[in-house]
Amino acid sequence: MRIGFKNIRAKVTLYVLLLLLLTIVTSYFITARVMDDSVTGEVVKRAGSISRTIAAAAGFNLMSQDLAGFDSIVFKARISNPDIEYIAIVDPNRRAIVHSDLDKLGAPLVPAAGRVLRSVENGVNLFEATGPGGRVFEIENPIVFFDKPLGLVVMGVNQSVLAAARASIRSRLIWIFAIILGLGIASSVVLSSVLSRPVKQLAAGVEEMKAGRRSRPLRVYSRDELGLLTKSFNEMTAQITVQKDKLSKYARDLEESYVSTVRVLAAAIDARDAYTHGHSTRVSQLSVDIAREMGFDAEQIEEVEIACLFHDVGKIKMPDSILHKEGWLDPSERREMMRHPEFGAEILTKAQSLFKYIPAVRHHHEHFDGSGYPDGLEGDRIPVAAAIVSLADAYDAMTSDRPYRAAMSREEAVEKILQSSGRQFDPKIVTVFMKILGGMKDHGKEEAR
Repeated sequence: MRIGFKNIRAKVTLYVLLLLLLTIVTSYFITARVMDDSVTGEVVKRAGSISRTIAAAAGFNLMSQDLAGFDSIVFKARISNPDIEYIAIVDPNRRAIVHSDLDKLGAPLVPAAGRVLRSVENGVNLFEATGPGGRVFEIENPIVFFDKPLGLVVMGVNQSVLAAARASIRSRLIWIFAIILGLGIASSVVLSSVLSRPVKQLAAGVEEMKAGRRSRPLRVYSRDELGLLTKSFNEMTAQITVQKDKLSKYARDLEESYVSTVRVLAAAIDARDAYTHGHSTRVSQLSVDIAREMGFDAEQIEEVEIACLFHDVGKIKMPDSILHKEGWLDPSERREMMRHPEFGAEILTKAQSLFKYIPAVRHHHEHFDGSGYPDGLEGDRIPVAAAIVSLADAYDAMTSDRPYRAAMSREEAVEKILQSSGRQFDPKIVTVFMKILGGMKDHGKEEAR
């Protein structure tokens, strides 16, 4: 199972990007709002300064009735500030004494219909209203001369300049925050890679341990928690490797002891009958040669070898009167002798570690045509290990002296096996057996030379 490191990296990157995007969007709107208020404040401040200047000069001119002075002040202010849409000086009854729009001169000036944005010190008020040229800030500044109210300076500042300034500022902010976002994306990718690299390394180390491969110590990239985890993993791996080596050695020693015990047991079984002395060992050697020639792996070959050593373990339950009888067995004695595969299988059920040898022990007297015992299995239903043991057991029995007959010659035994191919023995195993015997003959000839 592989861990999706790309998913981890993607999750970290996505989380950082979402946090960064949220921060940038929030910062953008806050900054834009602050800048808008700042620009608006500057515009209003400038307009208020102009209106106060006009109001200060208008007080003297109103007292002296110098209308030409009024026109000069209004004209200069209007010309020098293109965003000022109109300027008017009105009396206490709001009649226009001076107006930048000559058509409105002498007409009453209706108060702005917009909302009051703020009230400034000394009675100065700021409105947001709709003027002839669009949305305007309208400032009303009282004209006071020696504490006597003489009228108002009314000035409208067009918001188009303000809107242009806002658009310029917002455009710059967008570029600035876009650059910040780009840097943030690059940083988040690098950060996610840095964070996922030790995790990926640890996961790879765990996979190597699961696969049984000895891994080299992992690199410690930092001194933080991940670095401490990597260091602990290296220490744990070293300890596990040492313990694994010890356990492997113990297992090999135990296996060797186990196999030796089995060999001793097989020898003890054979020793009950002088005629079968060494029989299990010889059957085991021949069976291993056949299994190896058939392409069995090391574990399967060992299983065949041990099964051969156990194949006659059921004879432990045979009485000496049957086991040592001179001559042929009578029918009842033969039936009892034919039970030794079942007895052997029953004995192996006493230890779970021996279960895998039961099929070969129980069925090593089955015949390929189904005429064998104890279950009458035939063909491919007979376990391969049992079929191998069956042929090797029969060949050794034929070439050994028995109480009821002398040993056959090698050639006679081979001829009998060839005659029984397809009936008692699996033809494929017979073919392999003949190949092995041919190699043994050639080897003997080479030694004779």
